Amino acid sequence: MKKIAYIFLFIIPLTLSAQDSIPANERISFMQSPDATKIAADSAYANGDYSSAIAIYENVLGKEGEAAEIYYNLANAYYRNEEIAKSILNYERALLLAPGDNDIRFNLALANSKIVDKVSEGYQIFFVNWLYALINTFSMTAWAFMGIISFVLLLAALLFFLFNRNVTIRKIGFATAFVMLFFTIFANLSALHQYHNLTNRVEAIILSPSVTAKSTPSESGTNLFIIHEGRKVTISDDTMNSWKEIELEDGTVGWIPSSALERI
Repeated sequence: MKKIAYIFLFIIPLTLSAQDSIPANERISFMQSPDATKIAADSAYANGDYSSAIAIYENVLGKEGEAAEIYYNLANAYYRNEEIAKSILNYERALLLAPGDNDIRFNLALANSKIVDKVSEGYQIFFVNWLYALINTFSMTAWAFMGIISFVLLLAALLFFLFNRNVTIRKIGFATAFVMLFFTIFANLSALHQYHNLTNRVEAIILSPSVTAKSTPSESGTNLFIIHEGRKVTISDDTMNSWKEIELEDGTVGWIPSSALERI
């Protein structure tokens, strides 16, 4: 997958096939044309026209659906346009689709370093951190594919175990079948975990410069705490249209207007 590498954010401009400057009238046509493509967006980005690149990438997403590469490039454009909260939002969306991509994680960490609220990671047992890191190495599709392959190998190993008279081969077949059974289960559970993350998006990014969380879903509620743009929160109550109950990493909850955040 061809992407804009993270070094282009800070070191050198993006180099693409279309290197000539884009006249203003062509930039407008890129934004308005229903045929606006990723190539047009990449060209606008390469020439420093980040606003046009953002508009075209958004158009591509609207027409073609979600894609990790487009979200990633859109996030880069937002970052260069100094819209940090929206860059974080789109890096997070890209990461949902490509959890094993180190470039996305690196840029997301850089963007998070620019926000006001500094969030410390909650303590987790080493094994839990290692397990989630392993699951996030691959996407849902990759885990599902590996689950199918390991199941086929499981069946093959069972055939060797059941129908071969050689004791050594039977032992190898049994051991292989046991390993493949474990890997089949793990791969399918990992794919299910990734699927759950994709379909149950309960996390959101604060887009308002700052917002005060209330004790009740009303402006008359008691002020509880203030959070700033770019902060990632969990939506714990999604039953109301105008207000959302959010939860922070430490378990603190409060109500904020729906307009202050956008779901990942």
